[in-house]
Amino acid sequence: MIAGARIGIIGSAGRMGQALVDAIAAAGHQHAGGIDHGGDLVALAQASDVLVDFSAPAALEFNLDAAIHAGVPIVVGTTGLAERHHWLIDAAAVSVPVLQTGNTSLGVTLLAHLVREAATRLGEDWDIEIVETHHRMKVDAPSGTALLLGEAAAAGRGVRLDEASVRGRDGVTGAREAGTIGFAALRGGSVAGDHTVHFLADNERLSLSHLAENRAIFARGAVRAGAWLIGKEPGRYTMPEVLGL
Repeated sequence: MIAGARIGIIGSAGRMGQALVDAIAAAGHQHAGGIDHGGDLVALAQASDVLVDFSAPAALEFNLDAAIHAGVPIVVGTTGLAERHHWLIDAAAVSVPVLQTGNTSLGVTLLAHLVREAATRLGEDWDIEIVETHHRMKVDAPSGTALLLGEAAAAGRGVRLDEASVRGRDGVTGAREAGTIGFAALRGGSVAGDHTVHFLADNERLSLSHLAENRAIFARGAVRAGAWLIGKEPGRYTMPEVLGL
């Protein structure tokens, strides 16, 4: 991690963009500039020590190409990514350091670690349900953070999330299948992001939660991750590595 890093923001006009500008200044780094639709991304990449991307899935390929062309690391905090986007990230990581995450909060990163530990140590007679709440404008569900937590739970159980997850229960669904991981998404108001992972067994429950009060926590984590990524070898990195987990 270096001090005074030049950090460029992709998706700077959004609410996260201003939070990132504030977090960069608070951490003693330099704001190298920001772009949105129609901006000169190549010039921004060349002026930056690291890029932080909170734009949209449709822009990811172009953003990764700019990072590769300039030879700079990139933090991808964009959510709603599909399998194709992860292929693109894997390909970019051959040339530059890439850190992709569904949530840049340091608290959520630690929560995912605890969820994996709990899922590893509790048996399948403990059901796992993940509940997330976000503001009314959020367009994807489950949230990237909920999926991150689901992946942690699945890894603890030694299963694939895409084979174990259950979403959108409605109507006569039948009894809950053992070993599955359930998701529920709530939308409303201005909630920045609340996530709870419930472990439920007969006669006892364990709930692990993280409540985000504003976007500043995500910006702080993204800035820390970006500064940490500078100087790393090409490859794909994760938020737990930033915390040394």
